[in-house]
Amino acid sequence: MMHIDLNSDVGESFGRWELGDDEAVLRTVTSANVACGFHAGDPTTIARTCGWAVEQGVAIGAQVGYRDLAGFGRRFVDATVRELTDDVVYQIGALQALASAAGGRVVYVKPHGALYNTAVHHEEHARAVVDAVASVDRSLPILGLPGSELLAQAERRGLRPVYEAFADRAYTPNGTLVSRREEGAVLADPQVVADRVTRMVTEGIVEAIDGTQIRMAVDSVCLHGDTPGAVAMSEAVRAALDAADITVEAFA
Repeated sequence: MMHIDLNSDVGESFGRWELGDDEAVLRTVTSANVACGFHAGDPTTIARTCGWAVEQGVAIGAQVGYRDLAGFGRRFVDATVRELTDDVVYQIGALQALASAAGGRVVYVKPHGALYNTAVHHEEHARAVVDAVASVDRSLPILGLPGSELLAQAERRGLRPVYEAFADRAYTPNGTLVSRREEGAVLADPQVVADRVTRMVTEGIVEAIDGTQIRMAVDSVCLHGDTPGAVAMSEAVRAALDAADITVEAFA
């Protein structure tokens, strides 16, 4: 029987500013990429999100990013390897403490936003993330884009790479994500997304924005918690996978 992990970016509210319905999304996914305070999330939001994840039996992952609250972590930060390594270590440690207080633990790491996309090709920033994870806990897998510099370096260092696809994001013909600045970068139709995910899992194929058929390994599929209609989308995806007899379970 085929199986797949569904992950979602959660814990991204800040104070009175609320983003997404994390509690509802966590009922349908199996891994939670919890913001660690640098791109989004405050301690109370993060602690509450970890508590919901523990209640639902959802794996907790550290979603680490550039120090960019104003830009939601979607802007490149020209940090040195040392600075970025320390920033990532700091974020993992903060989430480990809050997850532990909620009765859970951090079991993987995933970069967020600009750091995620930069680490696809930027050797130094990919190395900073890998260095940070290796220094904190070498058993933590790293979630990233297939073919990325990040996962290549993780594998060379003996860390477990986890290959991720995106349910609600458009792809370029070379297998990278279409910039959010471009039209059509984010998909909104729950049924279209559900059908797309089913094909990713059963055939290992995703259709690029120009119609190119891209073959890729997929261990986990991301459903963005801040996408409009995220709950309906995650429910549609889960229903489609159940209908196809695909087991949905955490990779970690």
